[in-house]
Amino acid sequence: MGAPPSPAALRAHELAQAMGRPTYIDPVSGYTVLTANTLAARGACCGNGCRHCPYPPEEQRRAGRPGAR
Repeated sequence: MGAPPSPAALRAHELAQAMGRPTYIDPVSGYTVLTANTLAARGACCGNGCRHCPYPPEEQRRAGRPGAR
């Protein structure tokens, strides 16, 4: 599992979700990141270890997420 998101990234995520955007740009890395709402709309965990995965740990494990507890 990666490092937790920075406070700036968490603020960017909250703003993107409030505005109904599916993604945001991480202010530290510059990567495009999916919001929790976008991931939830998929209907199931993909197992890729997404930063804002909204699914419970047992579903993440079933999907093959590395390091899921």
